[in-house]
Amino acid sequence: MAQPISDYDPTDDGIRPGPDESVVPLTRRVVGAYLGLAVGDALGATTEFMTPSEIRHQYGVHDRIRGGGWLKLKPGAVTDDTEMSLALGDAIIAKCGVQADAVADAFSNWMRTKPVDIGNTVRRGIVRYRSSGVTEMPENEHDAGNGACMRSLPVAIAYWNASPEQRRVVSRLQSHVTHNNPQADAGTECLLEMLVAAFHGDSKARLRELADGLVAHDASYRFDVRRAENPSGWIVETLRTVFQAFFTNDCFESILTDVVNRGGDADTTGAIAGMLAGAHFGAGAIPAHWLKALDADVRRRCEDQALTLMQLDADIRPDS
Repeated sequence: MAQPISDYDPTDDGIRPGPDESVVPLTRRVVGAYLGLAVGDALGATTEFMTPSEIRHQYGVHDRIRGGGWLKLKPGAVTDDTEMSLALGDAIIAKCGVQADAVADAFSNWMRTKPVDIGNTVRRGIVRYRSSGVTEMPENEHDAGNGACMRSLPVAIAYWNASPEQRRVVSRLQSHVTHNNPQADAGTECLLEMLVAAFHGDSKARLRELADGLVAHDASYRFDVRRAENPSGWIVETLRTVFQAFFTNDCFESILTDVVNRGGDADTTGAIAGMLAGAHFGAGAIPAHWLKALDADVRRRCEDQALTLMQLDADIRPDS
């Protein structure tokens, strides 16, 4: 059973000293993952497409939600990583599960809002759905981007108590609306299993085992190599960067600061590292000054949706 909503207090921004993350309640892990996604997105948007040396020259160490970047965002604003996650989550809540047509409609409606940022593969999938009604892109070796992975958190939350096979099925339903690629599927599904393991209070060593399993499946994901910097939107480079930051740092703040200062596709590496660190450490580990800097409406939507997704009926099923 899910923890009662009362276990999460949205007014409690403080970091409690030295809690054992194994006893963090499920609600705080789930909300921590969603707020971590948004915080990482907002923090990383500033350094997106910059190199580490450019970041050092301009900011020294970038560790403040300040907006700007190539998108010229207001401080606390987020990008497509958070916005598409919220769109996906709304579709899951509306149908009490992942249904491909509802997901595609949600993405299409989101694109009509003229978002500040949208990836080419995402745009292509949505345009194809609008013209054909088909909710699955054909498999394409060139579509191994991170766009489906970055928005996958609502699947992990809604299906936190489902079987890995069920999560795999519904993950591909949402992913293939825009990204149909086996390498991207493998990375996204690994992240989902890591998130769910963190929700259940599994140790960081267990999360490392899951990441190592991905490497055993596809050696290109190997991350125990030289420091990954300036990662592209290729999911392999994204997850290599996230895994290095997550497994070599010991708190939420240091993980996020590390990953966004590597530049490249920093809003997405920040978002994914943030959801993983938030799930592991819980909402109370997110620095109060980052939460306060986050757009208030975005914060409220992330908190509300996280709790609603977690409370969905336990026997939700994917469409056939």
